[in-house]
Amino acid sequence: MNLFRLAGDMTHLLSIIVLLLKIRTMKSCAGISLKTQELYIVVFATRYLDLFTRHVSYYNTIMKLVFLGTSVAIVWYMRYHKVVKQTYQKDEDTFKHYFLIPPCFVLALMVHHAFNVIEVLWSFSLYLEAVAILPQLVLLQRSRNIDNLTGKYVFLLGAYRALYLINWIYRFFMEKHQVRWIPWLSGLVQTALYADFFYYYIKSLNKPRKPLPV
Repeated sequence: MNLFRLAGDMTHLLSIIVLLLKIRTMKSCAGISLKTQELYIVVFATRYLDLFTRHVSYYNTIMKLVFLGTSVAIVWYMRYHKVVKQTYQKDEDTFKHYFLIPPCFVLALMVHHAFNVIEVLWSFSLYLEAVAILPQLVLLQRSRNIDNLTGKYVFLLGAYRALYLINWIYRFFMEKHQVRWIPWLSGLVQTALYADFFYYYIKSLNKPRKPLPV
């Protein structure tokens, strides 16, 4: 654990809080990709299998349960809540997300730390997380109407990945120069996917707001 890892975890947690706040208070999931949220369930379910085999710390266990549980809750709201599901932009959330799973799994079978179930699925979760945001970014481009909370949610997700990347660089210099290619490269790919969104999001913050009519 270091400051960058902690900041990354808290930023990730804050992004989920922002999304749940939008869903709970506004009773709306407009601008949110159900397909990205479903991919996150797959990511966390495959990454956190070691919950049953290894105890790192209470902090580690609690955070894993929170991320997995909140992902399931978000998908439930978007699929089954009688009010929230009506705001889902199904016609614009058209990215074929299931096409992302097979190549990530094949890559995990080829490139991994060790050839066993836990390690292969851990590598798979990293590869899939790197591209899981694609349906969300495509939806935002098509809808062209990003509300404040949705923008903050995606921005915080990107910030979380950037902080984790800095965390790996920090650990490289502080932990006997251990090379961790899998999280490094997947983190770089994911952060790069956010770059275009970051640019336009920050640019939109600097735009002067129109005065309210008198």
